Amino acid sequence: MLRNLFIFFFSMAAAFGAQAQTVPAHAEGLTEELIELAMDGGMQKGVLSKRKDQTSATKLIVLLPGYPSVVRPEMGNGVMMSSPLIGNFLIRARRHLLDGKIMTLLVDCHTAIGDICKPEYQSTENRFQHVKALIDAAKIKVPSINQVYLYSTSAGSISSAFIAKYMQKELAGVIHSATIDPTAPKSYPQLTDFDYSAIKVPQAFVHHADDPCSITSFGYIQKISEKYKLPLVSVSGGSDFSGNPCGAFTQHGFRNKEVIVMKHVLKMIQSDTWSSENL
Repeated sequence: MLRNLFIFFFSMAAAFGAQAQTVPAHAEGLTEELIELAMDGGMQKGVLSKRKDQTSATKLIVLLPGYPSVVRPEMGNGVMMSSPLIGNFLIRARRHLLDGKIMTLLVDCHTAIGDICKPEYQSTENRFQHVKALIDAAKIKVPSINQVYLYSTSAGSISSAFIAKYMQKELAGVIHSATIDPTAPKSYPQLTDFDYSAIKVPQAFVHHADDPCSITSFGYIQKISEKYKLPLVSVSGGSDFSGNPCGAFTQHGFRNKEVIVMKHVLKMIQSDTWSSENL
């Protein structure tokens, strides 16, 4: 009898423990689904996110993270539990972009590309086709979506520029954050002479005024903003900076300004009012 009671309580405790598995901070309050598409000799994956209390959405924000731009999501407990890129600004703060009408789609790099989403690939029509297929799959799952936005950071700004160029008729807007400066030594050349005026949908840049990364200088994006008359959201402050200057936990990754930046971007998309601001 005692043995049977012990087995019963042990089983109940194990079941409760599995249900109470800790959801990581980056996924708090979210319900997420992995989308997987077999195409071009590999897999294109993405994580579709919404608030737990959300029933529908009209707007989708497509997230294009920075170097190495390879997410490889591991799912569990109804959310993305982990990823090699978990610290990336867009990933760790994505929950702050969501409201009752907005969902996000976190884009992985096509598995055939390897462990680094090469900038040469990010600027191609193949990258556009892979991301578009993922967006189309998300829209099939959520037919109420009628507006799609791109939101990139760092090396992902190569993707946001070229995808917007190819896909602009299907986009409502594009936000490039911590944008690559192709004129810097040892930078990526793909955005050299890129014509942002060829993108006929609303665009804005978000950049930290003290970005320490050598290939994402604030001075360069100021010039680009002025040249193409595009809004620039300038971010100042933050705290607890650490690691590589081009890493996720310096001003480059908006360390301890994540919520303010994300809430401002959310306000932009909710209101369709895009203008230069200082945060």
